Amino acid sequence: MTDNTSSVEAGPPRATRRWLYALPVALFALLVVALAIGLGRDPSVLPSALVGKPAPAFDLAEVPGYGPGFSNETLQGQVSLVNVFASWCVSCLIEHPLLVELHETGEVAVFGLNYKDSPEDAAVWLDEHGNPYDATGVDADGRVGIEWGVYGVPETFVVDADGRIVHKHIGPITRESWQNDILPIIQELR
Repeated sequence: MTDNTSSVEAGPPRATRRWLYALPVALFALLVVALAIGLGRDPSVLPSALVGKPAPAFDLAEVPGYGPGFSNETLQGQVSLVNVFASWCVSCLIEHPLLVELHETGEVAVFGLNYKDSPEDAAVWLDEHGNPYDATGVDADGRVGIEWGVYGVPETFVVDADGRIVHKHIGPITRESWQNDILPIIQELR
């Protein structure tokens, strides 16, 4: 005679059941930590693969009436800013008065890369808001911007006298970001 009670399989051991309950709790805790780290980061800081590397080779024609155009060779021999702007960019209006002030002081050479815009619209925009640029370049199809790693406008790059990109600022430049982030880099490069 066979004992039926001994053929009934026992459930998983108690320790295994505890891990089955603890696993979702541990995964949830890991997700909370990852979200907390992500929320604590500055969204305007995106790493750029070009920082520390030479500016990509390019040669752009000027915005009509706002010449000359410029190229990567123009950036050699001086510390400069390359500001990516467009007439359709609402955020560009926020930083534009500050860029005009910087141009008037002559503190640093500022080059305007007109991104995915019609040259005529860019010229009208500069007529209305002032020209803060030592030179402008039209990048109507956005290819040069892509080579620079542009995510959107405005973006501003600090380029050293050797033509290397040393800093990338995403979004409009404010007085605070100018004083705390960009100006110290420029002063250190001089």
